[in-house]
Amino acid sequence: MIDLSATLAHRPVVLDGGLGTLLEARGNDVASDLWSARVLRDDPDEVRAAHAVFADAGAEVVITASYQLGFGGRIPDAELEALLRRSVSLAREAADVVVAASVGPVGALRADGSEYTGDYGLGVDELRRLHRRRLHVLADAGADLLAVETIPSPLEVEALALELADLGVPAFVSVSADSTGFAAPGSRADALRAAASVPAVLAVGVNCCAPETVSAALAEAPGIPLVAYPNTGERWDAATRTWHGAPAPLAAAVPQWVDAGARLVGGCCRSTPADIAAIAETLR
Repeated sequence: MIDLSATLAHRPVVLDGGLGTLLEARGNDVASDLWSARVLRDDPDEVRAAHAVFADAGAEVVITASYQLGFGGRIPDAELEALLRRSVSLAREAADVVVAASVGPVGALRADGSEYTGDYGLGVDELRRLHRRRLHVLADAGADLLAVETIPSPLEVEALALELADLGVPAFVSVSADSTGFAAPGSRADALRAAASVPAVLAVGVNCCAPETVSAALAEAPGIPLVAYPNTGERWDAATRTWHGAPAPLAAAVPQWVDAGARLVGGCCRSTPADIAAIAETLR
């Protein structure tokens, strides 16, 4: 397993791809509000196997199946804590790679589409409280770092940055470049700068967005290692829970993302092990 912080200083590192996409392709049901976390709960061997497939494809960092899991939701707290810990242990067992514990936005816990807007009606203190216990459990579970991902608004980035500063464990922070929560000019750049100011944050960037939006978003980012793992170009309809459009080859854009400062590079929704293998080959 690589030393992530040291490696980021001299070369790009390959992230994995769409865990839910792979689980679905393997015949698992990810259509419920829990998405891939349902498989984590009901068929953990499948989650472990999916992580191993991405590692075999060239991923040096795998992201856990904890994106949709948060306290105060649809799963009792005691069971939820066990699932968060299981998500880390399964990734650890799958391969000798860096394990990044996924921390999704509050909207992912609600499964109501608000993860694409950040329009929760909550203040910073409330958002900090909603994230706090999950951050502590995942950090204590033995993850190498926290993958704070798909954050849709400056307010939620602020709340998470404050919590990460108090927690003091390695993390990267990635916002959704397509979120309407960043509609105000400069808001995405300000949010990324706020996250980058936390000493424990190793990288900041974008994910769960169209590939063509990545370069412009990275151009706004501060001068620390950057993260880029977009979707494959298809569009998600939150109302019907379906994808539309044709996939784009992510690897073709990787050189320009690296030129823009990306040092953690992979794929998000709809990206496959083949995409990750192509990214790894491009970086080699």
